[in-house]
Amino acid sequence: MRFAKGHSTENDFVILPDPDGELELPATLVAAVCDRRAGIGADGVLRVTRTKLSPEVSGQAGEAEWFMDYRNADGGIAEMCGNGVRLFARYLVDTGLAAPGEFGVATRGGVKRVRLAETGDVTVDMGLPRVLGESGTIVAGHEYEGLHVNMGNPHLACVIGDPVAQLDLSHQPAFDPEVFPAGVNIELLNPVGPRRVVMRVFERGSGETRSCGTGAVASAVAAARLAGETSGTWAVEVLGGTLTVTLDEHTSYLAGPAVLVASGEITL
Repeated sequence: MRFAKGHSTENDFVILPDPDGELELPATLVAAVCDRRAGIGADGVLRVTRTKLSPEVSGQAGEAEWFMDYRNADGGIAEMCGNGVRLFARYLVDTGLAAPGEFGVATRGGVKRVRLAETGDVTVDMGLPRVLGESGTIVAGHEYEGLHVNMGNPHLACVIGDPVAQLDLSHQPAFDPEVFPAGVNIELLNPVGPRRVVMRVFERGSGETRSCGTGAVASAVAAARLAGETSGTWAVEVLGGTLTVTLDEHTSYLAGPAVLVASGEITL
C-alpha cells in the first residue's frame, strides 16, 4: 500500500492515494497504520479518492474533484479536519493532482475551498462557525465551562484561568454525552495578548494532538466572544506552532504551514 506522510503544525497524517476508490479501510487497518510503534504513526489517515466515486459525497462532485476521506487514529470516521484538509491540498498540488491557486475539496462536512501557491502556507475557508450553547468538561479533577462550537465536527472550547501548559491531558476529559453523543474535541485555552491565545486540545479518537485546525477556529470564536468581538484575525499558538484564524460575519479562514515529509510503501 502506497503512502505519504506529512504534518500541519505537527498534527500529522498518513495519506493514502486511492484515486479509483478501490481501497478498503476498516478501523483495524487505520489504527495499525497510525500506531506509532508498530505502524507509520499519525494522528489520522487521509484517503485521497475521486469525489464522484464516493457515494456519501458524490453530490459534491460538481464543486470538488477530490474527496478527503478522513479517519481518526482509532479508525473512527470524522466529518472534517482543518489541518488535514490543508495537508490534503498540499499533497494534491505537490503530486500534480491539482494546480496551485484556489479549488474545492470534498469532505463529510461539505466542500472546503482551499488556496495555496506552489510553496508556502495553505489557507482554507472553514465556513461559518455555529455556536450551539455552552457545556462543561472535567480535566484531572478540574471543572471548566466552555462554548459548544460546531465546525462540521463538534468542539468544546474552554477559556480557562489555569495555565494550559500545566494541564494533564493524558486521559479523556469528561463531557456531557447528551450534548455530544458522538464525542467531542475539547480545547483548553488562555488569552495571552490582543487577539492571541495559547491552546491545547484533546481530539476524539486520537487523544492529545500537537495541533487541531477546527479546534483553532473554535478557540478563536471562544476568545472573541470573551473579548466582545465577532470579527478579526487571531493567532492561535498550539504545541506544534502557530495558526492564523480570521473571523468575519460570513465565514472563517484557517491558515498555516502544511508539509509533506516522506513517501513509500507499507505492508500490514
